[in-house]
This record gives sequence, structure tokens and C-alpha cells, in this order.
Amino acid sequence: MVNDPVGDMIARIKNAATRGRAKVMCPASKMRARVLDVLADEGYIRGYHLVQQPGAFPEFEIELKYFDGQPVIVEIRRISKPGRRVYSSISDLKPVKNGLGISILSTPKGVMSDTAARDANVGGEVLCRVY
Repeated sequence: MVNDPVGDMIARIKNAATRGRAKVMCPASKMRARVLDVLADEGYIRGYHLVQQPGAFPEFEIELKYFDGQPVIVEIRRISKPGRRVYSSISDLKPVKNGLGISILSTPKGVMSDTAARDANVGGEVLCRVY
């Protein structure tokens, strides 16, 4: 049993990128799918798709992205954890690495990047930071 599904997915992505893997498997859930949608839209991963095998739980196969042999995701860090939730209003959202990275937020309008949250003028729970 995993207490922090998004944190587990982040650790799997970080470990696979460190090892130079092309793909990584992760159990499927709606929240993980929304976070992966943001990562794919922002260009940090190539994409993902659902893999269902008979008698097993569905999983996502995440295709990692590399540039000149180096992973595009230099660092991905979980910010809001189950023991300490971190919320941010729209005025408190600062650019990550001077705009070179993103924060992924869970807002009332859905899971989105910090730039999309600024455009929609909504704050929310800061799930992770990627750069």
C-alpha cells in the first residue's frame, strides 16, 4: 500500500531518469494521469499510455525524454506531502528557476502548471516542482 501515490510516481521517474531508462511503469490513477498530462504538455516527458494486463492492476507506461543524452527532467521534487500540505495563492506563486521550470498545482479548476494557474487566476496545492 502506497500512502503517497504522486510521490511514488515522482520517485520512479527520478530513478529511471538517473539510470537512463527510456520507459518506466507506474500504477494508474486519475491524479497521476493529470500530473502526467501536465508533464507531457510542458515537454518534460514524451508521453504515456495505459497498459492493462488480464488479472493485474492497470499501469501507466511513461516514456521519458532525453536531449543530447541527458534527461530533460533535471530535478523533480515533491513539495506538498501527506504530512505537510503546502498551499499557495496566486500572488505567492513565484517562477521556478527564473521561468526555466514549472510547479504543478492541484486547483479547483484541475491539475495545471503554475503558468496556467496564473492565467486562470487560481491558487491551490503545490504538488511538485520540475526543472
